[in-house]
Amino acid sequence: MILLDGKLTSEKIKEEIKIQVQEIVKYGGRPPHLAAVLVGNDGASLTYVGSKVRSCEKVGFKSTLIHLDENISEEELISEINKLNDNKKIDGYIVQLPLPKHINEEKILMMVNPEKDVDGFHPFNFGKMAQNMDSFIPATPYGIIELIDRYGIETEGKNTVVIGRSNIVGRPISILMSNKSKPGNSTVTLVHSRTPNISSFTKKADIVIVALGIPNFLKSDMIKKDSVVIDVGITRVEDKTKVRGYKIVGDVDFKSVKNKVSHITPVPGGVGPMTIAMLLKNTLKARKK
Repeated sequence: MILLDGKLTSEKIKEEIKIQVQEIVKYGGRPPHLAAVLVGNDGASLTYVGSKVRSCEKVGFKSTLIHLDENISEEELISEINKLNDNKKIDGYIVQLPLPKHINEEKILMMVNPEKDVDGFHPFNFGKMAQNMDSFIPATPYGIIELIDRYGIETEGKNTVVIGRSNIVGRPISILMSNKSKPGNSTVTLVHSRTPNISSFTKKADIVIVALGIPNFLKSDMIKKDSVVIDVGITRVEDKTKVRGYKIVGDVDFKSVKNKVSHITPVPGGVGPMTIAMLLKNTLKARKK
């Protein structure tokens, strides 16, 4: 079993980005600038945005955090987004999800300038990605593809099953894995919470990508021997033996699955760090444009 170490791989990517940033600055250019819009005080969002800011500092980016009150009106939030769209010194920005219930997420994401949409959520970028055109790829699927590529995992002609159909992970990774590219060229089946007998699909899969949000969902009896398993899930589960009172668990029952697979991502330390690295990569791309 080979552990797909997202933490180590993401550090290598950050070093590569840092070198490119140093080259930009060396010749008189300004460093890439990433902004993050955070509405409210959701604990997981605060942690995630904080990690992004630290990563920016590490690679030499400038970063701006726009932290807004959770009671902000939709109109006020749109006004903040328009300021970012018009600010020529900011190359890319993200609107941290989830947003408060009184705000229409779809409407807000549509307001993001596609040229600054480093999260890759805007339909303009999603459509270009679906047609295998140059675009900003959603950071988590991009991270999965990068991890597969850097570990030399063969995808061409392989049977890939994606569990989960979200617009952030499931749908885009199913498209990327079937694209005429490398990695890609695999035969993809997308299953979800309404699919009966999911194991009938996963037992035949060479590659299983799980993004369902159900802790320990994928068991060893649901996969075939020597398959590749990518775990995108990340859930806080109560654990009184831990100082924080919880532990982080993925969608894969790691203990039972690890001895049956050829490759597997850990949680934490797998796809999560790759997501931030690819967000930085998208921002560098925006700066170069």
